[in-house]
Amino acid sequence: MIKVTESAKVQLVHEIAQTGSPEESFVRVGVKSGGCSGLSYVLEFDTKLGEGDQEFEDRGVKIVVDKKSFLYLVGTELDYSGGLNGKGFVFVNPNSTRTCGCGESFSV
Repeated sequence: MIKVTESAKVQLVHEIAQTGSPEESFVRVGVKSGGCSGLSYVLEFDTKLGEGDQEFEDRGVKIVVDKKSFLYLVGTELDYSGGLNGKGFVFVNPNSTRTCGCGESFSV
């Protein structure tokens, strides 16, 4: 399960409206190889489900995770930070054993 904080929900709703994404859009969260710690987070809007996708809903936000990424992201909380140290989505991942300084990549 992927959790969504209230600040992340507000920002996601705003960005879906700003991008003109279709009403049936959902948030696709995943991981890919790369970054200084080995794996990087991916967050995008999508409308098509793939085979093996896991679907969740939290705070009215539909989240979809592909089968491979789910193993790395189970229990993760998606947050949004708008502070002085930079704006952006933050993944609070209990499975990561190491993260890079910018927080955009991790390893398990």
